[in-house]
Amino acid sequence: MSISEFNSPFRYKTIRTNAFSWVASHALHHWAIFLVAIIGAAGNAALASIPAIQFGIVFENLTSGNPLPSIFLRAGVLVGISQIIRGLMQFFRNFGFEVTAQRIERDVRDEFYTSLLGKSMTFHSLQSIGDLMARATNDIREVNYIFSPGLNMVLGSINFLFIPIGVGLSIHPALLLTPVLFIIFYFVAIVHFLRILEPVTREVRSTFGRLNSRLAEDIDGIETVKAASQEEAEIDLFKVNSQAFRDANVKQGDIEARFIPLLLLALAMGFGLTHALLLHRQGLISLGSVISYFSSLSLLGFPTRTSIRSYSQISLGVAGARRLLSIMNSENNLDQNESGYSAVIKGKVNFENVSFAYDGENLNLHDLSFEVNPGQTVAIVGQTGSGKTSLVRLINRTYDPLSGSVYIDGIDLRDWKLDSLRSQISIIEQDVFLFSKSVAENIAFGKPNATQEEIVIAAEKAQANGFIDELPEGYDTVIGERGTTISGGQRQRLALARAFLTDPKILILDDSTSAIDSKTEDEIQQAIKLASEGRTTFIITHRLSQIRWADLIIVMRKGRISAIGTHDQLMETSKSYRNIFAEAKE
Repeated sequence: MSISEFNSPFRYKTIRTNAFSWVASHALHHWAIFLVAIIGAAGNAALASIPAIQFGIVFENLTSGNPLPSIFLRAGVLVGISQIIRGLMQFFRNFGFEVTAQRIERDVRDEFYTSLLGKSMTFHSLQSIGDLMARATNDIREVNYIFSPGLNMVLGSINFLFIPIGVGLSIHPALLLTPVLFIIFYFVAIVHFLRILEPVTREVRSTFGRLNSRLAEDIDGIETVKAASQEEAEIDLFKVNSQAFRDANVKQGDIEARFIPLLLLALAMGFGLTHALLLHRQGLISLGSVISYFSSLSLLGFPTRTSIRSYSQISLGVAGARRLLSIMNSENNLDQNESGYSAVIKGKVNFENVSFAYDGENLNLHDLSFEVNPGQTVAIVGQTGSGKTSLVRLINRTYDPLSGSVYIDGIDLRDWKLDSLRSQISIIEQDVFLFSKSVAENIAFGKPNATQEEIVIAAEKAQANGFIDELPEGYDTVIGERGTTISGGQRQRLALARAFLTDPKILILDDSTSAIDSKTEDEIQQAIKLASEGRTTFIITHRLSQIRWADLIIVMRKGRISAIGTHDQLMETSKSYRNIFAEAKE
């Protein structure tokens, strides 16, 4: 099946310059529901001041010596109505932030997934699947938490900081001193808190990624671990990663435990009450005003206490957003060339002085030059590490040459439109990947609109219909992840069926019959011969039967072409080929 980049823009434009801009651009797309949340937060806080004021009025009335029932009634009605409305505002706040958070998580997940599918194979070959999974699941979830409970609590509580200012100003200007000083020191403390918390939250997300990465490797390679009796060693290594994650979380908890605004709150409450009582003693304010003022100061407790977790959650979310952006903003090594050349491939392939290095410096392929005519079958042989797979990976632009050029039908691969090029090239590898879907869906993976008749014909050509008919539900049988419920030979035949269905113009077989028995090989051999008819075929193989009938044989040695020609020619002229042929006989 062909390996192709996917280049589809996300459904709306986002700003990826930094984590804050990126998250904000998502939030602005959902501005209407976000506005509902903001209005709810502001209304909730404003209405919280009414009980504080009314408590003071009621106290004044009680201690006046001639209490008036009308004042009690008015205060009760005001408090009751205001708190009912406040409850509605709180609902709008929670509902708005939660819906915003869920929508943004959905959009971020879609954007990140779209970005991953658009990355080159060079990118994916260098990435840890476990770490990518940690980013795609846990880090995206942390972005959700920026809004709920993060911003929900921050914006929902920050207005409470200003209620004592309004209440104090309405009673006596001197009472502004405590809330103003508290707000100044509060924000200074928050800035300091976030500054020392930011690297720690980055470490928390990073250590979780490493933990998840190792876990994924162990699960994927469980057979190797058990075969080598390395369970204890892997458990010890997992404990090291788990301990690092635990230590990072403890470090975060230690910073949160020393949250300075909690101390500021206690000082503000004590100083504010003392100040109000002094003003009362001087006859400047009433005792009821002292109660109203102190009640308003108590509202500072909500933003102070919620700040510990909400700001930590925002910091974790921003750290997660940075990790997502580091993947999304990473360069794609291959140009999609959307305006490039697009045509039906005839199958002529030319390598002209091609050199290649995975790391851009140490050459894996050296100055390769050869020509393959349309419809020819080319066998590529050589010792392990000689560069066979690297060579064929250049044909479909999985990688680009470091120097020189590869041409198909006389057009440099870099001038082709990438998806047009790759849609006409299929690669069948030794380790065939199958999905946890039905047999029919796996065959039709490259052509999802294929009819059942087309799928059956492709399976028959690939010599796969025999074993498929014996499966419990035939073509509707669901096979396990990576095809673990069927044999290696059966997986190879399903891969060939995929190739028949997509009808590629160039077919690449990367040592695809190396791990099967002779009977299965004969069946696959027939399918390969049929598949190679009318199309240019490259076969990486050590099988004599496949080498003999190739139109052209390329002998690779240490990243160079050691010899090239037909079987008879190479048997006469190439010692390297004779050695390989002799080893294959054995």
